[in-house]
Amino acid sequence: MPLDPLEYKNEADAALERAADRLRRLLQEAAARLDPFPPFPGAFFSYGIEVEAPGAESPERGCVVLGPDGELYELRMGHDVPAFDFELTDPVALRQEELKPLELHPRDYLLYGYNALLKMVELLLEREEAGGPHPGPLPPAGEG
Repeated sequence: MPLDPLEYKNEADAALERAADRLRRLLQEAAARLDPFPPFPGAFFSYGIEVEAPGAESPERGCVVLGPDGELYELRMGHDVPAFDFELTDPVALRQEELKPLELHPRDYLLYGYNALLKMVELLLEREEAGGPHPGPLPPAGEG
């Protein structure tokens, strides 16, 4: 008996989900090795690596960053507008930075996650070449 056409889509969705889950674990493992984790350029309080994913951008989504925990976030930065002029004494205190967890379709997660992993590998290799700490190899792909 022929398969229901939706079965093809369901199987493809399941394959994407498995790949996204494995990529998520790889990002978490790699991020744990990147110590200290780099601060986000221009941020006062946030750590993160900007990640771009051509083809997965959305006008509803701002700057995507990989956080120190290996998860993807939307970084929102701004300033709190004081109610009174005398509250302008400390501009750093008025700074707002928020890492909002991203919920992406597995297809989009694969694009962002893969590009994030490439940046992580580049940073880890740069630190190795510079003689930085070498925490050892990542576990084999089947573990974790």
